[in-house]
Amino acid sequence: MNKLMLIIRREFLAKVKNRSFIVMTFVSPLLMVGMMALVGFLTKSSLEKKSTVAYVNESELFTEKDFPDNSLFDFEDLSDIGLDKAKTIVTESGHEGLLYIPKSDSVEWVAEHIQFFSKEAPGMVTIEELESVLESKLHRLKVKKMNIDLDKLDQSKVKVDIGLENFSGVKSSKFINGVKMAMGIGAGYLVMMFIIIYGASVMRSVIEEKTSRIIEVIISSVKPFQLMLGKIIGTASAGLLQFIIWGILLAVILLGSATFFDVDIASTNTMSTSTMAMQQVDVQALSETQNLITELLSLPLISMFFSFILYFLCGYLLYSSIYAAIGAAVDNETDTQQFMFPVLMPLMIGVYVGFATVINDPHGMVSTVFSLIPLTSPIVMLMRIPFGVPFWQLALSLSLLIVTFLGAVWLAAKIYRIGILMYGKKASYKEIYKWIKY
Repeated sequence: MNKLMLIIRREFLAKVKNRSFIVMTFVSPLLMVGMMALVGFLTKSSLEKKSTVAYVNESELFTEKDFPDNSLFDFEDLSDIGLDKAKTIVTESGHEGLLYIPKSDSVEWVAEHIQFFSKEAPGMVTIEELESVLESKLHRLKVKKMNIDLDKLDQSKVKVDIGLENFSGVKSSKFINGVKMAMGIGAGYLVMMFIIIYGASVMRSVIEEKTSRIIEVIISSVKPFQLMLGKIIGTASAGLLQFIIWGILLAVILLGSATFFDVDIASTNTMSTSTMAMQQVDVQALSETQNLITELLSLPLISMFFSFILYFLCGYLLYSSIYAAIGAAVDNETDTQQFMFPVLMPLMIGVYVGFATVINDPHGMVSTVFSLIPLTSPIVMLMRIPFGVPFWQLALSLSLLIVTFLGAVWLAAKIYRIGILMYGKKASYKEIYKWIKY
């Protein structure tokens, strides 16, 4: 045990005292905040940018009043000069494009033959906004043509807001479901990132010691299994310390920025429509906000935290033991490529299942099965937990993950104890199988 603690301490200090580790620990939060600020600035600039759309209207169905300026466009009427001249003007100007409405009194025919000309392919937002303006007008014309009272039709519209509540009487909302999705995705992505970054760090550490022949001196006084486990735990400790520092620095930077610039952090991700809605806040909205806060506090945050820690650690230990075995089996990082895809594939499958299935059906068969499979459960189960998981599934998933981790460590140790001293020979899957049987 003393030797294991010495190895852990050595690996931890070697990582922590590394200059690049220190620099990245304190620079990374600044880079993250800078990128967030840049993305926010560019998004805001894009939303606030107004462009001009010219139009040539040959149909009597539309009038100039049907093209009011909005937050995205200023409309310019070029109907008097004709389509050909309008194309020339728009081509030479900085207009977004030219909208052409052909001559016809048929609503259906016009709807199918409207065209938009532009120098470059227009964005989806541009087309959707133009279609919305045109559809609104044509819809009202068709309704009027069918002798339907427009005022009564507008009055007949009803907005449905479905209340969410389980059979135990616990209420929920669409907002809280969005929060659950965000928490699940964030937790799963964090685990995947930690495994890839620090698992690869364990592998590189093994390769460096193997190629420098220092390993021959080390294993003369330490068992290979102790050395491998010490590397894994020591690197994980350094990684956890780095993540904790990142979290603290990000919180300090964001709170400091909010105080200095008088920014409401909770509203930094809202869109322009949300901003307009916030201008009409009343007592009812404040009451709804209080209800949302109550719902957030009602989430099983403590159990979610401890579940995250367990899956976080078990998932890392499982994959890092595999990374350590790969590092022992090769002489340089180039040779690791043949072994990396089978290791990364379960992680990619876990992320894909999380985004494609768990978000839409967290309790479905696919989500449940992949949250029990040890190689994908650290990601998929963490995405499911915010939505509520039966205790037996959680216990079974963790049990399978721990058993698989112990089995992976046992196999990795057998590969490690032989591969760590093999030089000048490119390991194959057949060769590694012989090491395991030895």
